[in-house]
Amino acid sequence: MTNHFEAIIVGAGPAGCSCGYTLAKAGLKTLIVERGKFPGAKNMWGGAYYGPSLNQLFPRFWEEAPVERQLHRHKFSVLTADSSLSTEFETKTFGEPPYHGFSLLRSKFDRWLASKAEEAGAIVASELQADDLLWDRNRVSGIRAGGDELPADIVVACDGVNSLLAEKAGLRKKLSPRDLKLGVKEVIQFPHETIEQRFGLTEELGLAWEFIGTFTRGLPGGAFLYTNKDSLSLGVVVQLSALAENRVKADDLFEEFKHHPALERYLDGGQLVEYSSHLIPTAGRTMMPRLYSDGLLVAGDAAAFCLVTGLILDGANLALASGVAAAETIIQAKNKGDFSQKTLSVYEENLKKKAIMEDLNTFKSAPHFLENLRLYRQYPELVCDLAKNVLAGGGQPRKKIWTLFRQSLKGKISLGQIIRDLIQMKRSL
Repeated sequence: MTNHFEAIIVGAGPAGCSCGYTLAKAGLKTLIVERGKFPGAKNMWGGAYYGPSLNQLFPRFWEEAPVERQLHRHKFSVLTADSSLSTEFETKTFGEPPYHGFSLLRSKFDRWLASKAEEAGAIVASELQADDLLWDRNRVSGIRAGGDELPADIVVACDGVNSLLAEKAGLRKKLSPRDLKLGVKEVIQFPHETIEQRFGLTEELGLAWEFIGTFTRGLPGGAFLYTNKDSLSLGVVVQLSALAENRVKADDLFEEFKHHPALERYLDGGQLVEYSSHLIPTAGRTMMPRLYSDGLLVAGDAAAFCLVTGLILDGANLALASGVAAAETIIQAKNKGDFSQKTLSVYEENLKKKAIMEDLNTFKSAPHFLENLRLYRQYPELVCDLAKNVLAGGGQPRKKIWTLFRQSLKGKISLGQIIRDLIQMKRSL
């Protein structure tokens, strides 16, 4: 290992590996340090990947990457204690190249992504934790890891939502629990024939299923299910501050969700093979740190690059894109021989070219709207009660839908409040 690198990247997740791959391919001496036993050992996401960044980096990546299934079907369900109302979308084009999205498992995918960075010439050092930054006056000049000092022209912090390096560099304010959601997830194993039979799938195609409803006990959050080749990725995501304020455990909500009548039959006979939890930066622009300083860039979850719209929770594509944008910024700085904050400020322009900042600006009000507690109790009860009344028989004269709607409103929510919420939704989403 050389005693000086042109770039050191902390974290071998999608942001770190895409950055390392791009830099190494351009001929820069690059080191990626990862505190886990291997890339992906400590990383967690829901399990679905959408977006163009991976295909732009590795054209037709699905032919060699360890993808699980092509997510050609999308389902969304609203749950109450004993009822569910679902809608589903499917289109042929989602199941054709370059495909709409994939289910992935981090322990496999991150190792593959890190191997591509290594093939390009980067060094990936696992079980090596960055404990601190090195400084040359007011400029970051490397990292301290494993008791050694590792100098570099520039450091890229891809060390996750609780970025130690961004904090030590003074780029990030203290995180608020309101800005974070806690995700808990299980991977449940089945024979692939069972998954295909239960969900009506063919061998390579898969389902992405999102949930919202009373299973979060009125707290802001939701749940997901993604089909893998021979397993299901299943999880619940809930606002961290709401869990603390209401003294509710995310694990308890997860157990209630798994035993819901709409879901329980799909999980029967499965074997738990993995459990994980993860903090997710969901407040968007309001929690974003400063993205650069002299000798330092921030990317991925460390930069709070996570798009939240209610139906979309996209961190992986933004992480990959931001890693590439960081690498492009470093290459420009190297050509100038200047890694100062002024030169690195072009990072923001490179992010804009990949639509990261535009998307985050478009939906900057969405996190606040999604704190509306009526979304998680009154509205699920309203729509499920209305569906039950519309579909019920019983031999009595049927009533018009508007009459049934007014009946379902009683004791739940006023029509005026619904109108105000719709206006807020329009502004946010």
